[in-house]
Amino acid sequence: MDKIVLAAPRGFCAGVAYAIEVVDLALRSYGTPLYVRHAIVHNEWVVRSFEARGVVFVEDVAEIPAGMTVVFSAHGVSPAVRQAAAARSLRVIDATCPLVTKVHNEAKRFAAKGYHMIFVGHRGHVEAEGTMGEAPERMTLVETVEQAERVEPPAHERLSVVTQTTLSVDEVTQITDVLKRRFPHLETPKKDDICYATTNRQTAVRALAKECDLVLIVGSKTSSNSNRLREVAESLGVESHLLIGGDEVRPNWRTDYPTVGISSGASTPEHLVEDVIGSLLDGRPDVPVTVLETIEEDVRFMPHRDLIQLAVASTPP
Repeated sequence: MDKIVLAAPRGFCAGVAYAIEVVDLALRSYGTPLYVRHAIVHNEWVVRSFEARGVVFVEDVAEIPAGMTVVFSAHGVSPAVRQAAAARSLRVIDATCPLVTKVHNEAKRFAAKGYHMIFVGHRGHVEAEGTMGEAPERMTLVETVEQAERVEPPAHERLSVVTQTTLSVDEVTQITDVLKRRFPHLETPKKDDICYATTNRQTAVRALAKECDLVLIVGSKTSSNSNRLREVAESLGVESHLLIGGDEVRPNWRTDYPTVGISSGASTPEHLVEDVIGSLLDGRPDVPVTVLETIEEDVRFMPHRDLIQLAVASTPP
């Protein structure tokens, strides 16, 4: 190994940083136990660090004692989950990424106008379940180009498409092109549903793949956007692997690949990237580590002012 190249941007997006900050503020405001519906973000290290502070993660709000506090994860929830939380008199703090909320609002607007929607996403992903739950009787799921060629939505004069925010930009474009060809009256949102961070990180990995012999994506196996990053590099003919930390580094990666590129998913803390770099270097400070920057990000989402003020008031001087 002669060089390590880091992609920029990489790692935490504004939605993930927002969700983590919301949980931290909720802990300071309401103490423990604090319940979070689903993993706050799809990264095991983040989840374990909050568990160590007294956070309890559940998949169903029915598991939460009545009257307790629950945080909804960055991926969003369906109206049915909100109704179930209200039925248990839970105090709800919403950490849904604002860009996911945008897609929910699109789905509600399309449904209110009588549209049937084709939802491009991954079956079983919590974000897909939440968005489709806005209008389940008006949604048809499509996951692949092949399914787009075969799908037969109910006959509707009005047909639209909405998309999970963490998909491959190229794949969504291919699927949407097929749908537009088959259904010329298909309407799309005024702005793409794929979030800016997903787009930027995939663009950065494309640039990285052109310069590297091996691309490593640091992230969780359960993270949709991390998996898409690995696939993007692989689609360009570069060997690529998804790993969670330095203990998964293979010895031959240090010897068989002159230039190793590294990026990370939008829910991956930077210290995990540093752990991978340290393992790759393995006591070789002579190997240079450079950064390949493709775009600068300056997006930030602020938690609700009331939650910030309550956390400040609850923090001992």
